[in-house]
Amino acid sequence: MTSARKPRTSSRRAPARVSARTVRPPPEQAPGVVAEPPPRPDKAPFDIDEVLPRIREQVRGFADAAMFALAARGHDSLFEQLVACILSIRTLDEVSLPVSLALLGRASTPEAMARLTPEEIDDLIRPVTFHEPKARQIHAIAVRTRDEFGGKLPCDARVLQSFKGVGPKCANLSLGIACGHEAISVDIHVHRVTNRWGYVTARTPEATLEALEAQLPRAYWVEINRLLVPFGKHVCTGARPKCSTCPVLQYCRQVGVTDPR
Repeated sequence: MTSARKPRTSSRRAPARVSARTVRPPPEQAPGVVAEPPPRPDKAPFDIDEVLPRIREQVRGFADAAMFALAARGHDSLFEQLVACILSIRTLDEVSLPVSLALLGRASTPEAMARLTPEEIDDLIRPVTFHEPKARQIHAIAVRTRDEFGGKLPCDARVLQSFKGVGPKCANLSLGIACGHEAISVDIHVHRVTNRWGYVTARTPEATLEALEAQLPRAYWVEINRLLVPFGKHVCTGARPKCSTCPVLQYCRQVGVTDPR
């Protein structure tokens, strides 16, 4: 007589019960999430309304971000701001600002820029990175703006992002400065600082943008780029941030910081 086979048991332990206090993002969660990091007894609860005024005061003595500095000098049209943002991609402000001033001093309108050849534009912007493709992009934007939009770019993010080489960062920042649109522009400084604070958790600038749109009060949407670019360049630097003199150290979770000054 054959005995009944015993059911096979697994050597694996049953999964531990997840308590209500355990935070695990669902598999389908977007890479950029709003997430308060684990509490630290040495840190105050993060309050953006306390943090940004302190940073505003801290950066008062630093040079303004290039596009804001350009607008302060009168180059505040949407076309000029978009051109300046393209020039700033992968280029330091100290380089892109004088180049923008030189180019826009020669041609500040789509009609004037379209009369230049891509080669002439390239000669004027040679110090910036990727100057040859940027020259072709700027010329193409000028021609299309002249021919399709009657010489004036509409304040429309979809239109701006339809141009080759223009992504959400440049579209949002240009619209914020030139058109007063409430739009967040996330560059490497905004991405690094807000994630280091623990204000958001995101792997890419694009994901940080999504998370900030869900979390950041709209009153700060344009200003956050203006504040965090100089703050990220001079205080909350990529390597060895100056945590000992940071005005928001009591709030910052210092996520990923291993060697502060």
